[in-house]
Amino acid sequence: MSGAMSWPFLRLYLLVLLYFSANSILNVIIPLQGGALGATNTTIGMIMGAYLFTTMFFRPWAGHIIQKHGPINVLRIILIINGFALILYTVTGLGGYLVARMLQGVSTAFFSMALQIGIIDALPEEDRSQGISLYSLFSYIPGIIGPLLALGIWQNGMENFAIVMIAIAIFTGVFGYSAKMDKAESQANLKNDQQGVGMLQSFGQLVKNPHLFKCSVLMLVGSMVFGAITVFIPLYADQIKNGNAGIYLMLMAATVVISRFTLRKKIPSDGKWHSDFMMGTMLLLALGAQCVSYSIAGGSVFFYVGAVLMGVAQALLYPTLTTYLSFVLPKLNRNVLLGLFIAMADLGVSLGGVIMGPIADLFSYSTMYQACAIFGAVMIPFAYERRKKFVG
Repeated sequence: MSGAMSWPFLRLYLLVLLYFSANSILNVIIPLQGGALGATNTTIGMIMGAYLFTTMFFRPWAGHIIQKHGPINVLRIILIINGFALILYTVTGLGGYLVARMLQGVSTAFFSMALQIGIIDALPEEDRSQGISLYSLFSYIPGIIGPLLALGIWQNGMENFAIVMIAIAIFTGVFGYSAKMDKAESQANLKNDQQGVGMLQSFGQLVKNPHLFKCSVLMLVGSMVFGAITVFIPLYADQIKNGNAGIYLMLMAATVVISRFTLRKKIPSDGKWHSDFMMGTMLLLALGAQCVSYSIAGGSVFFYVGAVLMGVAQALLYPTLTTYLSFVLPKLNRNVLLGLFIAMADLGVSLGGVIMGPIADLFSYSTMYQACAIFGAVMIPFAYERRKKFVG
C-alpha cells in the first residue's frame, strides 16, 4: 500500500482512533448522567457544547504554537492534558464535567490541527481527499461500539467507568508519545507560516473569501444538526417505541465509517466546486433530520433510517469541503484559514447543544429535530454554484 494507505499514515490514523475513543462513550454517559442528576436540556447542551466551543476558540492559534514549539513537544503536552481531563470525569460531578470538556477542547484543537495539516502537506493532490476522509473515518470508528459500551456501563453501574477512562488515557498517551515527525518538514512549514498573512488579519477572510464563506456556512449548519443528534439522541430515544440510543449512534457511526471508506475515491479532489454533489449531501442531511423528527409518530423504522441518512451526509460533508479548501485557499496563510473553517465545524456542533437545548425545553425533541431539517433544507439552494470553480 502507498499514499494515504501507507504505514506512516496508518499509524497516524490509529492514534486518531485511540484519541477519540473516549468521546464515543462520553457522548452517551454525560447526557444520561446529567438527566439522572436533574439537569435541564439547556444545562446538558452547555456542558456538551463546551468541548467544541473551546476547540473552536483555540484552533486558529494551534498551528502557530505548534510551529513555534515543535509538534512533538506540543503533542506530548496535549496528551497529558487529555489524560488529566479523562481522569477528571471519574472523580467529579456536572461542574467537573464542564471543566473536563473544556480541557478536552483545548487538547483537540492542537491534536487535530497538527494531524490534518500534516496529512494535507504530505500527500499528493490526487490523494488528499482520501487522506482527509480516512482521518475522519478513524475518528468515527469508536462510535460503532462506544455507545453500546456506554449503555452497558450505565445499566450495570458506573463502577467500570473510571477503569475505562483511565485505560484510554494511558493507551493514548503511550501510543502518542512514541510518534515521530520529520523535523525538516516542520521547519519548512514554519518558514512558510512566517511569510504568510498575519493571523488576526485572516479572520476577515471568513467573510471576504468566497470559498471560505460558502464552505463555512455549510459546515456550520451541518455541524449544528450533527451536534443536536449527538447530544439529545440518548434522551430522545426513550420516547420512541423500540428506540435505542446505542443502536442509533452505532448505526450512524458504522454508516459514516463504511461510507468514508467506500466513497473516499468519489469525493472530489480537483479543486472544483461540484454543486450537484454538495446539494445532494445537504438533501441527505435534511431528510435524515426529518426522519428523526417524524419517528416520534412513525416509529423506530424512521428513527433508524434517519441514522443511516445522517451518517452518509456526515461522511461526505467534512472531507469534501476540507479538500476543496485545501486547493483554493492561498498557500501562505492556508493553515490559519483551514483552522478557521474547522473552527466553524466545532462551533456548529456546540450550537447544536447550546441553541437546540432550549428549543427542546420549550417545545419537544421532535420539534427541535424538525427545526434541524428546515436548516438543512435551506442549505440545499445555498450549496448551488453555477460556476465549476469560484472566482475571487
